[in-house]
Amino acid sequence: MRRYLFSLLSAAAVLPFHAYERGDTAVLRYVDPFIGTTNFGTTNPGAVVPNGLMSVSPFNVTGSEINRYDKDARWWSTPYDATNSFFTGFSHVNLSGVGCPELGSVVTMATTGPLNVDYRDYGTTYTGERATPGYYSLSLDKYGIKAEVTATRRTAVERYTFPAGEGNILVNLGIGLTNETGGSIRRISDTEIAGSRLMGTFCYNPDAVFPMYFALRVSKTPTASGFWKKQPPMQGVEAEWTPDNGKYKIYKAYGRDMSGDDLGYWFSYDSLAADEQIEVRIGVSFVSVENAIENLDAEQPAGSGFDSIHELARADWAAHLNRIEVEGGDERQRRVFYTGLYHTLIHPNILQDVNGEYPVMESAETGHTDRDRYTVFSLWDTYRNLHQLMALVYPEKQADMVNSMVDIYKEWGWLPKWELYGRETFTMEGDPAIPVIIDTWRKGIRDFDIDTAYEAMRKSATLPGKYNRMRPDIDPYIERGYIPLGVHQGDNSGDNSVSHALEYYVADNALAWLAAERGDRELARELEKRAKGYRHYYSKESGTLRPLNDDGSFLSPFDPRQGENFEPVPGFHEGSAWNYTFFVPHDVDGLVRLMGGKKPFVEKLQRVFDTGLYDPANEPDIAYPYLFTRIKGEEHRTRKEVSRLLDRYFTTSPDGIPGNDDTGTMSAWAVFSMMGLYPDCPGVPEYALTLPAFDKVTIHLNPDYYDTDTLTIERLGDEGRILSGNRDTGHRITHSDLIKGGSLRHY
Repeated sequence: MRRYLFSLLSAAAVLPFHAYERGDTAVLRYVDPFIGTTNFGTTNPGAVVPNGLMSVSPFNVTGSEINRYDKDARWWSTPYDATNSFFTGFSHVNLSGVGCPELGSVVTMATTGPLNVDYRDYGTTYTGERATPGYYSLSLDKYGIKAEVTATRRTAVERYTFPAGEGNILVNLGIGLTNETGGSIRRISDTEIAGSRLMGTFCYNPDAVFPMYFALRVSKTPTASGFWKKQPPMQGVEAEWTPDNGKYKIYKAYGRDMSGDDLGYWFSYDSLAADEQIEVRIGVSFVSVENAIENLDAEQPAGSGFDSIHELARADWAAHLNRIEVEGGDERQRRVFYTGLYHTLIHPNILQDVNGEYPVMESAETGHTDRDRYTVFSLWDTYRNLHQLMALVYPEKQADMVNSMVDIYKEWGWLPKWELYGRETFTMEGDPAIPVIIDTWRKGIRDFDIDTAYEAMRKSATLPGKYNRMRPDIDPYIERGYIPLGVHQGDNSGDNSVSHALEYYVADNALAWLAAERGDRELARELEKRAKGYRHYYSKESGTLRPLNDDGSFLSPFDPRQGENFEPVPGFHEGSAWNYTFFVPHDVDGLVRLMGGKKPFVEKLQRVFDTGLYDPANEPDIAYPYLFTRIKGEEHRTRKEVSRLLDRYFTTSPDGIPGNDDTGTMSAWAVFSMMGLYPDCPGVPEYALTLPAFDKVTIHLNPDYYDTDTLTIERLGDEGRILSGNRDTGHRITHSDLIKGGSLRHY
């Protein structure tokens, strides 16, 4: 029994300082995985454990033609949408909150009656959905089957409760979210198959392609089993045979390997008893089939069952969520808060197998690690707040994430920008790993190779454009202090010159600090100068930042509101000039002077909120409410706007996230804001302060990284006075002072 328990515990993340002692699962009732599953939130309600490689989600975005829920008829980037109702199975390894479709493949389905392998026919409506952390279930209307799923770090287990009669388990490699096609299946035994599925081309990048390997076992020996594959038209011989089920050919006597673009495997059962249960267990790997099998053996050892694995998933989530305890607030606020915290713990996720192997970055080689190797670095999003949340509440995770970034550089010569399962997608812009790494270092989390990290950061900040994968438009940026229109359009999203430069300014400001610390004075001065280059873009005429032509003149004609609906606009990526104009977090004082002083600055910033210019789902402007804390006497505006935005845009409904969650970024905004602090300048370890949503927040700190084990934030009044320990802080505080004080008290 002891050996069995140890094997199951090894499937869960190992948390330090007796975290399982705080594993009270009562907190789980405040998590609603259906929040964010429509309104382009692109989260899903499926089963996953914290930062797990495996996630298993209901798949309802490919369906029957009459239901019009075909993913190929719309740009679906999620396996599930709450407004859909046609279920075609469970997809495995899914992305949460992203804006481009990927993964969400190896789709399993249970049916009754005669075998049918066309998903447009075998799909069904459903009722009785239920989702909690690490668990999801529903009932299939067409078949009377109850389907349940849970997960470990690298595996999933599904339990199907059948009515009496014929039943089938289908494994479909032909549908999924990825834009790639092609897979293979090998029959290992009557109850086990293994194979691979090609993934990739995320956000138009044709080179970001990679395989996913899987191993699958059913708990009951089938009466019959075999492959299926979609057949092309056969000229001249159609009359000699007609593939079963329309375009699909069923293989009943073939038992070796099969490959193709649209294939699957079926297990059929002749005479199931009423309420008979069949479990399907799936392990995945991004290294090999052998590793997928090893992951499955290790995380679902003989003797383990669905219920025991589900309980471990619950305990894992409880231990993570209980790192932050709240008192006061209402039911709605607690559900928004803990669901947000839940969403921040999905990505980045681990990549390595139980044996420590993982796919080396941009290589066909296999690496080995003794710690967690992370992937899904959506850094243009997460560098703004999610990594700061990890550093504060889960520093052991953040240390492993930074180590993963540094190892990525060692493997292929560049830090990640938007890395996905060992491939760089080059999605969005900037040099976002720099602020993340420096922020982490400045907070005292230093168990990573800072020398190699500095080498990597210095390289991308100084190498000429034709050699620079991270900043291909760096030449005019260095020479002129800005990037004019027409220099770089290599990301299929138009000319985003201003957006690119603004991101570089933030990165260079962070790097200037580290260069000075290391005695690299000349580079530090150069970087400090560069970081002020945003001034070139400021137009007094429009009162905003404005694109510059190659001759240095402002773009004309120019509408600073163009781009509000995400239409292409010169100079700016996915937003208007108003969404970017205040995105100078490292030099707000300089921006205030550009705008004519504090009063016009405040008036203009307030107008952004009052006239609908603020976009709560657009990363460059999400810190805008906190800019008021920079102006003495105007801090109350931060409290007002943050409270208003939380109430309006973060709710307990399926549309309760204001757009793509962006791998937890929007959720991190809500979590920080509800605790009453926000890291408003990437790379600078400071927080803007606002009134918390709860009477008391207790953060259990990791003493391996911090000198105290708790940080408390209390709401004792709302007059605007804040004490850290016994010292009046004003409305901003450094990370160091926050930890030293051990408490924030609002009066």
